[in-house]
Formats: sequence, C-alpha cells, structure tokens
Amino acid sequence: MRSHLLHLKNLFDPFILTLIFIFIAGILIPVPNEFIALLKIAGHVAVVCLFFVYGARLSTTEVIDGLKNWKLQLSVFLSTFIVFPLVGIVFHPLWTYLLGGVFAMGTLYVTLLPSTVQSSVSFTSIAGGNVAGAVCAATVSNTAGVVLTPLLVFLVMGRASGIDLSTMTNVLLELLLPFIIGQFFQPYIGRWLRTHRWLTKTVDQGTIVIVVTSAVCGATAMNLWDKVSVVQALLLVLSSAVVLAVMLALTWMGGVVNKLSYEDKIALLMCGSKKSLATGLPMASIIFPIETVAAVTVPIIIFHQFQLMVCAFIARSMARRPQ
Repeated sequence: MRSHLLHLKNLFDPFILTLIFIFIAGILIPVPNEFIALLKIAGHVAVVCLFFVYGARLSTTEVIDGLKNWKLQLSVFLSTFIVFPLVGIVFHPLWTYLLGGVFAMGTLYVTLLPSTVQSSVSFTSIAGGNVAGAVCAATVSNTAGVVLTPLLVFLVMGRASGIDLSTMTNVLLELLLPFIIGQFFQPYIGRWLRTHRWLTKTVDQGTIVIVVTSAVCGATAMNLWDKVSVVQALLLVLSSAVVLAVMLALTWMGGVVNKLSYEDKIALLMCGSKKSLATGLPMASIIFPIETVAAVTVPIIIFHQFQLMVCAFIARSMARRPQ
C-alpha cells in the first residue's frame, strides 16, 4: 500500500505536472514574439547561471575525476554516436511506413544528434548521479556533435552537410566558460553551495522549466504544430517513446555490463539517452532543404519534450529511492 502511494506521489509530482501544463498551454495559447524572445534570453541566462553553480559547487578534484573516468566518457560517446544511430537505422523502415518519408527522415535525424547538455546534467544532479562526469560527457558530446552529426547525416542519410561554428562558440561561452569561472570561485563559495543543495535544485528545475517553455512557445509561433495531424502526432509520440525506451534500457544495461558505479550509471542513463534540441534545430536549417526543414524539425521538438517529461519522472523517482 505504501509503495502504491509513493508511486502516485511520483506520478503527480508538482514539477512533472508543471512541465505537462506548460507543454499543453504552450500549444494551445499563442504568445507574442516579444515574449518568446525574452524567454530565449532568460534561457541563455539560466543556462549560464546553472553551469556557474555547477562549477562553483564541484570541487576541482571531482572535475578531474570526471575527466579521468574514461569508462563513463567512452560509454556516453558510443551511446550517442554509435548505438543511438543504429537504433534509428533499425526503426527507420517502420517509421517510413507509419509516418511518411519526411517525418521518418526527421525521426532518423533525431538519433544522429549530440546529447543535450543542460537537461542531461540537471537530471543527473536531481537523480543523485555523477554530475562532474555528466558535465564532461555531455559537453564533449555536444561539442563533437557539431562535426559528427553532419557527418553522420551524410553517411546515413546521404546528404552533404555544413557546420555552423557559432554553435560551438555558444557551447564554449554559455557552458564551459561559466563552469570554469565557477571553478575559480569554488574555493570561496563551494562549501556553502554544497551545504545548501536546495539552491542547485532550484536552478536545475528552473532552467528546465524555462527551456521547455521557450521550445514549446517557439514551435507554436512557427506554426509547426499545424503541420501535424492528430494521428501523426500520436505516431510521432509513439516513435519517441519506443526509441527512448530502447535507449534507456541499453544505456542502463551498458552501465551494468561495464560495471560502472551507481552514480556513473545515472550519468550514462541521462546523458546517453538524450538528444539536443538546441543543436539539432540550427543544424537542420543548414543540412536540409528549406521546403522540408520545418517538417523535419517537428520530430526533434516532440522527442525533446517527451524525453524531458519521461526523464524528469525517472530522475525524481531515483532521487526518492534508497540506493
């Protein structure tokens, strides 16, 4: 009886319900472009603050250990750029039959993207995983993806690709630089932050809320949801659910097979099963023809929102569960 009550409490967690409400409201209620622009700015500021806090909270020894943890780093890298694309290739004929060529192409494109950084690290932190390892793994994945994703698109989908170096610049300026500055201040405020974990938790969840709001409202403003029928939307959600479930299972099993610690398993689970909306959308506008780019980006947005909802639930459940 007690376990059933705990399950219901997790299911109706205020944080998860907030994300669901934002997702539904963002689709149904158009907002002015000015507000969306402010949300994007707020998102950038939140991400910078988030990685400053991570850098200031983590001891330098933890960061060095994160880089030295080659098993975790290699596992996340292989999950993102080898296992994920193979899963996409296996399911591509089925999605082509169910979704049509363009949406299937977009679904395959999702599996070729790098891991998202902020939500992967945030969920790792919430679940009690190896944050330093997640920061290193997700950042390396996102930076390498600037080159590897267009290359994978060319190899898997037969399209020549270009690279927007501004994406790498944004990663360096908004993620690595604040983290490094935070490390500089760590000797002065690190102990205080580690004893006030509520602050990191607030920044974690606040950043996710802003990112979700900005993504959904931006998609609504671009009328992307009008291009999707009800049946296609349900099938796109189904495709996201299947692919995400497979990757969550494979990444957790990979952590078990590689005999990773519990904290490293969480980092691999959260980093190796994610795909980046922030990197994927700009790249799509470069890689794909203008007449198909909008339809291709719909699967990215749906998968992004779905992975946030599912992994938020998983992270909160793991946080409450005794190790």
